[in-house]
Amino acid sequence: MPRYQTNFLLSATSADHFPRASVPEIAFLGRSNVGKSSLINALLGEPAARVSSTPGRTRAINFFALHVQSPAKPELVLADLPGYGYAKISRSISAEWPTFINPYLADRETLAACVCLVDMNVPPQPGDVVLAEYLDSIRRSRIIVGTKADKLSGNQRVVAVKKLREALQTDEILVCSAKDGRGIAALWNAIHEVAQAYSKAAAAL
Repeated sequence: MPRYQTNFLLSATSADHFPRASVPEIAFLGRSNVGKSSLINALLGEPAARVSSTPGRTRAINFFALHVQSPAKPELVLADLPGYGYAKISRSISAEWPTFINPYLADRETLAACVCLVDMNVPPQPGDVVLAEYLDSIRRSRIIVGTKADKLSGNQRVVAVKKLREALQTDEILVCSAKDGRGIAALWNAIHEVAQAYSKAAAAL
């Protein structure tokens, strides 16, 4: 795996603010207390995403460019999306969110996959199920990641994974922990796989 350098691009609260689409993008989604920023930082090996003690503080899509050499030529872009609150997922969000989150998920041409984070320490939540169904409906590739795995025993993890598979109707659940690094390499492999598939498909057009 290449050692990426991270460059914060911008925070977008409107579709007009999105960076120029050029390379495969990976979106990170999850409830506001799922440990999304911590997992992103564990992936990047640096505190790029802000970790707040108050869930739900993120109110924009934060874009990070990942590059090996020149910051002007990133290999990947990561998009850190706000916690659940999309128009078809929750009514707890302010009315303006659908103006930039739904367009990003549905229309962003370089969005290669969505990494959906779910807390393994609680039963699958309705919002998790609706998010998975929504992404399926717009034909977005999704990678399901169970977070905070370090807090569970081996048997508890087995039970949690079984429940997630049944609720989200998938056989593929990546078990991860930002605290002990469990599953980080496997998640990188999954990200690279979908990014490479996107690049090949784009080159064939």
